[in-house]
Amino acid sequence: MQFIFDSVKIHNVNVSPKNGADKFTMKDLLVWVRTNLIKERPEMFMKGDSVRPGVLVLVNDCDWEHSGQLDTNLEEKDLVVFISTLHGG
Repeated sequence: MQFIFDSVKIHNVNVSPKNGADKFTMKDLLVWVRTNLIKERPEMFMKGDSVRPGVLVLVNDCDWEHSGQLDTNLEEKDLVVFISTLHGG
C-alpha cells in the first residue's frame, strides 16, 4: 500500500475541522487523505467515502470499529494507522 502514498510510511499531519465545524471525524480525515496524500490509484485504498475492505484502521491503537468508524471524532495528537491485511500471492 506504500506506493499509493509515494512510498512514504509515516505522515505527520495537522488538519482542522471544516469551516464552522466543531469536530473533525475520520470521514473528514479520509477526504483530506484522498485529496492531499494519495498519489496514485486511490481505489486501492478507498471505496466510496471509506477505506476498502482489507484495510485495518486503528485510532490510538484501537480498532475503529469500536469507536464509530467514519463518525469517530479525532482530537489533537491522535494517532491513526492504516494497515493492509491483503497480501499478494
